[in-house]
Amino acid sequence: MKVLVAEDDPVFQRYLQRLLAADFEVVLASNGCEALEGLRQPDGPRLAVLDWMMPEMDGPEVCRKVRQLADVCHYLILLTAKDKTGHVVSALEAGADDYVTKPFDPLELKARLRVGVRLLELQTALAARVRELQEALANVKLLQGLLPICSYCKRIRDDQNYWQQLETYFGQHTEASFSHGICPECYEKHLKPDLERFVRP
Repeated sequence: MKVLVAEDDPVFQRYLQRLLAADFEVVLASNGCEALEGLRQPDGPRLAVLDWMMPEMDGPEVCRKVRQLADVCHYLILLTAKDKTGHVVSALEAGADDYVTKPFDPLELKARLRVGVRLLELQTALAARVRELQEALANVKLLQGLLPICSYCKRIRDDQNYWQQLETYFGQHTEASFSHGICPECYEKHLKPDLERFVRP
């Protein structure tokens, strides 16, 4: 998976690149604007480590703008020397998913990135499931609008211009199943006279 590393210090940037290269495809940015542009790309990284203090646009502002992107999920980690509670709150409210203070344990940063990978994979699976449900709901539209139905026998004409029994048509286009019965009106009008004819002496 790609990870964007946004860091304006070239020495620390190279350190992060070497640290993560074994597990990720690292994309580098030297300021906030470069980071935002990289995350906006259709095939850009969805995982990012952002330094808090950067030229042109700081890390929290990058987070805020990324959260405005439609239909794209990102996991954003802010990296900074600020460790007061107020800074943590500000980072999370800006849209960061996680927060790592300098100096940090390299193993901890990698572990937090793996958490991001798992969450992004879950979001991707969920989005795929939502698309499947939307497609299923789109198929239900076959039962919306006008259905050609015979005024006499009540059969329905399908898309192949074939007239089907109502229960057959609905059975093919919905999850409904039918149990046959007789309504009171039809009993009085149709079945009762037939029964009386059969039982007459």
